[in-house]
Amino acid sequence: MCGVFGIIGKYNENKAKNALNKLSHRGPDHCGIVQKERLFFAHQRLSIEDTHHRSHQPLKHQNILLSFNGEIYNFKELKRKLDFEFQTQSDSEVIIAAFLKWGVDFVQHFRGMFAIALLDGDTLYLFRDRLGKKPLFYLNGDSFIFASEIKALVPYLKKNEMNEDALLSYLSFLAPTPPFTFFKNICTLAAGEYAIYKDNTLLIQRYYDILSTRSKIITDSHEAIKSIEKVLEESMVLRLNSDASTASLLSGGIDSATINYYAKKQGLNLPTYTLGYKEFTKYDERENAKATAEFLGIQNTEVEIDEEMFINASEKVLDTLDQPLNDPAAVPLYLLYEKIKEDGHKVVLSGEGSDELFLGYRQYFEYLDIESAGNLAHKNWLKKYFRANFSMNREWEWYKRVFDDTLLFRTSGESFTDLQKNALMKRNVKDNASLKYLADYRERFVNSGHTDESTWYSYIDLNLFQAEHFLTKLDRVSMAHSIESRTPFLDHKLVETIFSIDPKLRYEEGITKSLLKKVMHGKLDERILKRKKKGFANPYMEYLINSKKIELIKEVNRQTGLFREEKLDEYIKGAGTGNFKQHIWGLYVLSHWIKKNLL
Repeated sequence: MCGVFGIIGKYNENKAKNALNKLSHRGPDHCGIVQKERLFFAHQRLSIEDTHHRSHQPLKHQNILLSFNGEIYNFKELKRKLDFEFQTQSDSEVIIAAFLKWGVDFVQHFRGMFAIALLDGDTLYLFRDRLGKKPLFYLNGDSFIFASEIKALVPYLKKNEMNEDALLSYLSFLAPTPPFTFFKNICTLAAGEYAIYKDNTLLIQRYYDILSTRSKIITDSHEAIKSIEKVLEESMVLRLNSDASTASLLSGGIDSATINYYAKKQGLNLPTYTLGYKEFTKYDERENAKATAEFLGIQNTEVEIDEEMFINASEKVLDTLDQPLNDPAAVPLYLLYEKIKEDGHKVVLSGEGSDELFLGYRQYFEYLDIESAGNLAHKNWLKKYFRANFSMNREWEWYKRVFDDTLLFRTSGESFTDLQKNALMKRNVKDNASLKYLADYRERFVNSGHTDESTWYSYIDLNLFQAEHFLTKLDRVSMAHSIESRTPFLDHKLVETIFSIDPKLRYEEGITKSLLKKVMHGKLDERILKRKKKGFANPYMEYLINSKKIELIKEVNRQTGLFREEKLDEYIKGAGTGNFKQHIWGLYVLSHWIKKNLL
């Protein structure tokens, strides 16, 4: 893991170095800079592979410069195929050798996570990995500037202005959708995209799409399980290789248990970590995690947090994120990684992606069931009924969409519907306006060979709910502590294997994660496989209300007039009784950002 930063064009040296320093947490082991006229090309290094100084970046070869954040897990395999005089044992040098052999198609040969900045003469290439694990932002103004985090680009804005598309997509989907960020003029590459900058011209291209995988290649359940098992173990083994101390997260669920099962199979007893909440046992997974640890025979560390710890850490966490991200789990995760760093670990394995791939959310099955209502022959009166009887409940919205013949599923992270936004905000928000942020993804799905809507669920969730929400949280929170997070379920070959399976095999039995449970049958205790999904729940709303931090929402709204007071009061009152909790957390996070950056 590392931080990349660069400027093509005019720059002030002190200002550039100060901006680069804002990324020092991403790579505290070494700071490298190449400076020329109209070029500032830099790197903050966190040493994981080949920790020797010979692998420091930026790496230079002839007229090529490289600043790379991530891991190429198959770099040793690639190395054997490349005719190149290697001077290091790092994956970074393999990237340059691969570029010399394959040009921009080099990225198709990589298996891993990466944000790559490669300067070839006067042409700059920026790549974000296939599934969006590593971030890459840019500002195309008087000079072209790129960075691993927004905080390094903000000093180059003439003034801080909020991007309206970021605001509206954030309210809808928990995180702003690419290319938007909350800072007007700062953009992000989407998962699977790359940029070419040359002669003051910027071109954005897509080099990867999961939907390119042909559907229904595998139609037999036994073959599907064997295929998944093979590539899943392969993915695990690749991500267990590290020159740095490695740990793993452990909940009571199947995902973390699977990761640690395969670690044990490789002869590794990874130290594991579990969160608990003082006085809020209903959110606690320590008992289940303890049972899993005992079954696997591994050492587990329990980290307990309370309200004071949560509130004290929240300011740091929201600043770490740079822009609004509606995920209250970011705070306890930050505290968990704080403990992991104290114990001296640099790499952590985490289970992101499993739910989206194996249909681990119960609501997926609810959506599939509701989709069938669209086939009713006489649904016009139902359409009129739903239109005439508005409800803020999400189930009302679901059926309205089906009867309106509009898109039902809009990510598992959908928060405010367009009608809710229209009622809350002091502006006119048309129904279905948020579909503009999904349009490109939906068009690609419709034009692909995939027709089962469950594939759409996984596709849009991997691109938005996962890449822009969960993986953003994981990257910022882990890198705040100079820790590299690895996500074995988000290996692109595993994703492609699952997308090649007949979709019905994932859901026809009506069991969440059916295929993964079959893969792990006989490997994990049946009690682990049958546990009810708990998720990374935590008492954030109780903490927010008890600490009176929730008042920040009203305070900021009095200064901005962004929301209608009576509707805002309704939401806040509802949060106190357990309703619309994530809506309120989203408004709190937004208020914090506005107060810090705009007021």
